[in-house]
Amino acid sequence: MKSKPRVVHRLPGTRPEALPPVKPLLDWFDIHARDLPWRKTRDPYAVWISEVMLQQTQVKTVVAYWERWMRELPDIGSLAEAAEERVLKLWEGLGYYSRARNLQRAAQRLAALHGGRFPAVPSDILELPGIGRYTAGAIASIAFDLPEPILDGNVIRVLTRVLAIPGDPKSRAVSDRLWDAASGLVRGAAAAADLGPRRCGRLNQGLMELGATLCSPTGPQCDRCPWQASCSAFRSGQVTAFPQTAARPTTTARYFATAVLQDHHRYLVRRRDAESINAGFWEFPSLETEASGDPGPLLSRWLLLTDPAWIRHPDLRHSITRYRITQRVVSAKARPDLLRLPGEWRWVTSEELDGLALTGAHRRLARSMVPSA
Repeated sequence: MKSKPRVVHRLPGTRPEALPPVKPLLDWFDIHARDLPWRKTRDPYAVWISEVMLQQTQVKTVVAYWERWMRELPDIGSLAEAAEERVLKLWEGLGYYSRARNLQRAAQRLAALHGGRFPAVPSDILELPGIGRYTAGAIASIAFDLPEPILDGNVIRVLTRVLAIPGDPKSRAVSDRLWDAASGLVRGAAAAADLGPRRCGRLNQGLMELGATLCSPTGPQCDRCPWQASCSAFRSGQVTAFPQTAARPTTTARYFATAVLQDHHRYLVRRRDAESINAGFWEFPSLETEASGDPGPLLSRWLLLTDPAWIRHPDLRHSITRYRITQRVVSAKARPDLLRLPGEWRWVTSEELDGLALTGAHRRLARSMVPSA
C-alpha cells in the first residue's frame, strides 16, 4: 500500500517559486565557510553543544569554550555523570546558565531513555530539555542531514531581506511565514540530488553563515552575496529596512553592594541558592540596594559586622538582558560569624577561588582584586 504524499502547507508570499534557488548559496558556502571546529564533525552531541553555546554569543568567543568542553566532557555519558559544579565551571562566562543545566538534564534523559545515543528523530530531539525548534532543526539537519528548517537571528535577517517580508519577525504571522520559507528551502535542497552530500546541513549552515558574515545588520556586503539577484530588498534599495524589528524594551538600572572580605589570605564567597538567578554559582557577598544606597553600612548590617574599615573601589558595571547593573564594591579585612548567616558560605584561597564557578561579573571582580585569581 502506497503511503499518502506529504502535504506541505505554505503561507501567502512564500510559494516555492518565490524562494531563491538553493544552489548559489550552497556553492558559496562550500567555498567561503569559516573553518570552525564543530564543522569538522557530524557527531550530534558536538553539534548540539556548539549550537547551544552559539546562542547570543559570538563565534570567536565560543571556539575556546567548545574545545575545552569537548576535551573534558566528550560525550553524552560524561556530561550526564559530571558534577553540576564542573558543568557550570565549564560554562562560566557564557551567561544564561540555565542552558548549561538543561544540557546536563538532556544528557541524563538521553542516557536513561536512549542508551546514551542521540536520537535521529526530530520529534525526539525536540522533547529534550532546553531544545527548541531552532536547535532541534540545526542538530537534525547538520548531524543527520534531515530536511528540518532553522530560524535564528541571522537567518531571519537573510530571509526578511531576500523575500522583503514586512512586519515584526517576533509576531506570529511573520514568524510563520519565515518558518515556512526556511522549510521550503531545506526541502528544496533535500530534493536536489545534484547538489551533493549533506545538502540539508550545508543549506542551513549556509543560511546562518550568510547572515553572520555578509548579510549583517549594518553595512551588508551585497556585492559579494550569492543571492543578490534574488533579493527583493536589494532590488528595491531597502536592504537595511529589513527586518522590521520592534523597538527594544526600556532598560532598567539596578544597584548592588558587593563586599570583598579577606581573612588570612582567604576570601569570603557564598553560593547562590536554588531559587535565584544563576543558582549554584559562587559570588562575593552581594545584595541589591537603592540607587542612593551606601554599600558599607548596608553590608555591615547584613553580614553582622561591627565598624569594619571599608575601602571603596571603583564601581563595576555590566548588563544582563535589559538590566544595566552597577555594583558598588568595598573591601575590608573582617571575619563574619558564618554560623549566624543563612545559606552556603566558604572561605577560599585565591587558587580555590579560581577553581569555583563564578558569574561573569564576579570573575571580573576576582581578577581585579584578588592576587593571582
